[in-house]
Order: sequence, then C-alpha cells, then structure tokens
Amino acid sequence: MSLFLLTFLLIYGSVHAYALLKVKAAFALGWGTTLPFLPLLALLLFAPILTYLLERHGLETAARVFAFVGYTWMGLLFLFMTLNLAADAVTLATRIGSAVAGGNGNRGAVAFDGRRTILFLAALAVSLGAYSAFEASRIGVVRLRIVTDKLPASVPRLRIAQISDLHLGLINRHRMTRAVAEILRDASPDLLVSTGDLVDGRIDHIPGLAEIFRAVPAPRGKFAVTGNHEYYAGLPQALSFTRRAGFTVLRDDDADVSGILRFAGVDDPAAPFGNASDSAEGRILDGPSPAPFTVLLKHRPALRPASAGKFDLQLSGHTHGGQIFPFRFVSRLAYPLGAGDHPVEGGGTLHVSRGTGTWGPPMRFLAPPEITIIDIERSPAAS
Repeated sequence: MSLFLLTFLLIYGSVHAYALLKVKAAFALGWGTTLPFLPLLALLLFAPILTYLLERHGLETAARVFAFVGYTWMGLLFLFMTLNLAADAVTLATRIGSAVAGGNGNRGAVAFDGRRTILFLAALAVSLGAYSAFEASRIGVVRLRIVTDKLPASVPRLRIAQISDLHLGLINRHRMTRAVAEILRDASPDLLVSTGDLVDGRIDHIPGLAEIFRAVPAPRGKFAVTGNHEYYAGLPQALSFTRRAGFTVLRDDDADVSGILRFAGVDDPAAPFGNASDSAEGRILDGPSPAPFTVLLKHRPALRPASAGKFDLQLSGHTHGGQIFPFRFVSRLAYPLGAGDHPVEGGGTLHVSRGTGTWGPPMRFLAPPEITIIDIERSPAAS
C-alpha cells in the first residue's frame, strides 16, 4: 500500500472518528447503538478508493454513483468537522478564560457539546454544502491587464484565456464544459491555454466532450500543459483527449506564436522523473526565441529562483484557492503564493488561478471558480 494511500486513510479516517465521537457524546449513545453505523461509515471512508477501482474496471455507472455520493459526503463531513472544531475552540477558550479569572474552568464557560448544538451544526454544514454546490457552478471571469513594450506596432493587444483544474471525469462533464465554452466564446480570446488537470478520469471515450473545446475559437492557437491528475487518470488517454480538444500539449517544450509571443510549458512533477522538469524549465527559458514576450505555463504555483527575469508572465493553478474554506490555509503551507497576481523578482507576473472546476466534492466555499482573461497590451510609449 502506497504512502499516499496510507496517509489519506489515516487523515480521512480520523475525520470520520472525530465526527462519530462528537455525535456519540452529544446523544449519549452506547457502543451497542453506535457499532451498526460503522459499516456505512467504512463504505463512505473507502468510497474514493472504490470509485477509482470501479472506473478502472470499466464499471462507469457504479463509479459515477460512488463518486457523487462519496465526494459529496467528503465535502459535508469537512464542513461539519470545521464547524465542530470552531465550536471546540470557543469552548476551550472560554474555559481557559474562566480559569484565569479565578473560576473552576467550567463556570461561565460556553459549552458547545449538546445534542442541539450537534443538530444545529449538522444542519449548518448541509446548508453550507448546498451553497457550496451553487458557488461551484457559478464560474466567474477574472481579468488581468499587462502593459508591455514587447508587442509589435501591428499587434496592439493579445488576449489569452486561461482555464485550469477543470477535472473532467466522473462528475464534471458536458454541462460544465458547455458553460466554460460559452464564457470563452463571449471573451473572444486570441489564445486559449489550459494549465493542467483538464482531465481527471478515463474520459477519452465520451462522445462530444473534446469537441466542445475544439469548437471554441482561438485564432492564434490553444496550448496546454500537464497537471498531476493527467498522470493519475492515465497519461496516454489524457493526452489523447487534450489533443482532440484542439490543444497543443507542451511537455518541457516551447512554442512560438508568429514571432510575437512564446509559450514555455513544463510537465508537472507528478510525471515519472518529474524533477527533470525543473532543469527543463531552465533549458527552455535560456534557449533562443524570436518572440520577445514569454509566457510560462506551469501547473503548480512555484517560482524557480533561477527563472526570475526570464519570463514575462507565469500562469499556474493547482491549489483551487483551497476550494472549501478554510482549507486554503492548509494549501498555503505547501504553496505560499495563493490565488491572484504576484510580482516576480527580476520582472514579470505570476497569476495563480483558483481553478475552473472542482476536485473531489463538487463544492466550493469562499473560493469561486474562475476563467482568467489576460489582456497583453502594447505600451503607448512604445508607439
């Protein structure tokens, strides 16, 4: 069993145990009453793994059912745990305050541990879950304007549309893809880029899905890089789908756009020998290019110090902006540069997308999905 799987089961199992013990204590349930619920909780705990196995064995309908039920439960459980932890923190703080004030630690303390509290927090978690599903469906447009003297006089503006982390698979399919395509058509981009995790399942066989993206106009081209989930889903079919969708996949490679702009794209570190992509980034950026403006496509929002000053714009995703608050604080531990725009030492900008779709729970809370529209404009001073 892999270290990742063991870690997942340990963490997710602990969340289930915490929730079960909170409910057991609130309702004063004996183990004789509690034990019959354990098989159901075990099924929900292992639902993501069962989903993966069912899909791998071609049982797609069953896999979609397990995915929707299991991942919806995961989102609701995370919200329920977060609310209970907040209530526990308030209880602990008031008890400490009471003790410091000379009490016995309980007198004057606020206690959130009764059955009414648990029922209220459960209802609140479900309500927040419903709102989170609504928020996940409301894809917004984030705009970024970059003024530069690197565009020729014949090209006063280039518009790039960035999508990231759609996670097309068992849950996100035609409805999401059509919604994304409609926004992209309205934006009329010159170029369309995908910064990874476009694919999150075995979807190369689904009729009409890739063709939705292929039909989106982008007269100067469509470019994509891999994310970690392209490898989890199975790289050959993920690449096949991405190319059928009309994208040129840049795998530690670059592409010139009419001598105006260069895209440099690096593989995600999830690739076999993924550490090689770090040296590949240096090789690409150090290489010659007829285009004066360089856009680095890189799934994870990590800045390579040696690349500073060698690109004008880096487009990344991966973190989903935390997807369900307050998970953004956890993701910031691994990737301190959160969603939004960040100046790069030596010149340039890093834009980190919150992502366009969802992974796992089909929910977003205080982390709305986005499509990024970047307008690169010629500086009036360069005229």
